[in-house]
Amino acid sequence: MSSATIESPSPVLDARAANRERFELELEFVQSLANPYYLHSLAQQNILDQPAFVNYLEYLQYWRQKDYARFIHYPHALHHLELLQHARFRSEMKKDEWRDRLNQKQFDHWRTWQNPPAESAGQGPGEQTS
Repeated sequence: MSSATIESPSPVLDARAANRERFELELEFVQSLANPYYLHSLAQQNILDQPAFVNYLEYLQYWRQKDYARFIHYPHALHHLELLQHARFRSEMKKDEWRDRLNQKQFDHWRTWQNPPAESAGQGPGEQTS
């Protein structure tokens, strides 16, 4: 078989692959925002002060929409993405105390999180047993 008969991938397949790669990269980055130590590192490197990065964080807000949020495994990532929209939070994240406080609040949330109690058999929602 000569090389002239080998066809290159179609532009549609190339675009789909590029879109999938972008989706995966942005998903991975958004999920990394759940880590207070990563946020602290970004702040100490003054990355959170760069206007282009702030614009990127604003662009990433689409992950809060239901169609995208369902792919997020670490819900704190979305909360931190919202907090990162505020200049004061971005500035304060340079401090070790803020990193530690955010880390503790996250831990406390996980520690105290409870699934709603299972409904008793034969009992409808909102009904109480006597």
